[in-house]
Amino acid sequence: MDQAPGSPQGPEDHSAQPAQNAPGCYRHPDRATGIRCTRCDRPICPECMVSASVGFQCPDCVRGASGTGPAPTAARPRTIAGGTVTADPRLVTKILLGINVAVFVAVHIRSSLLNDLVLIGSWPPAPFTPSQGVAEGEWYRMVTSMFTHQAVWHIGFNMLSLWWLGGPLEAALGRARYLTLYLVSGLAGSALTYLLASPTSASLGASGAIFGLFGATAVLMRRLNYDMRPIIALLVINLIFTFGWGNIAWQAHIGGLVAGVVTGYAMVHAPRERRALIQYGTCALVLVVIVGMTLLRTAQLT
Repeated sequence: MDQAPGSPQGPEDHSAQPAQNAPGCYRHPDRATGIRCTRCDRPICPECMVSASVGFQCPDCVRGASGTGPAPTAARPRTIAGGTVTADPRLVTKILLGINVAVFVAVHIRSSLLNDLVLIGSWPPAPFTPSQGVAEGEWYRMVTSMFTHQAVWHIGFNMLSLWWLGGPLEAALGRARYLTLYLVSGLAGSALTYLLASPTSASLGASGAIFGLFGATAVLMRRLNYDMRPIIALLVINLIFTFGWGNIAWQAHIGGLVAGVVTGYAMVHAPRERRALIQYGTCALVLVVIVGMTLLRTAQLT
């Protein structure tokens, strides 16, 4: 039996109800849709849908991703540690490598520069006037020594390790967290060397930071349930060289390794709701220990 206009609707009207309650397209509010952009989660109608590797994206997100328009206002994809996913996951690694190589070239162009950059507790007045060293207030040496190399084999080995370990770690942690890990590990290696080594023995190299990357890589692989045997074997080989070779500052290696494990664990295991607090709080605590060791050694030497 036909229904007159204005009369109550039958089952046909119920099938249209979901469309009336669905949100409107953000560009065409009059068009109800159940599809949302996979990046910004805004509702989009068939006209605005752009096919993506997974689902559909809105035109604004597509333009933002391609660099031809403004970036979307939605949160960007995050790494396992909460960092922002970037187009070049090795940018910081390339910059660190470039700094190390630049300092290496500068030292070989001007050999006297080496004395101003290496880590030394305290040099006697002669032939250096006045006395030089961390104990004399030259704390910057704890940083500059991290980027200073003299032998070709030394910088070659460290830079290969930096490239091999740094890229995956930078991609997993994000740029800021990765750089923080690198610097904290390097400083921890410098601080332990300053504390335990002879005050008149000079040390240099990025090995403390590199061993920090080793430690953090092991923690990350454990977190992702990867096969740990390759990284453990490589770490053991490096530790054998550390204690078996005479002219190596083992303190820098151990200090960097311990700091890398502690910092890396905080980076990849921090709960999401308190992620930044735990991650950078742990880095701050490690820095407090570094400062404490430095002050203790300075008090012993002065």
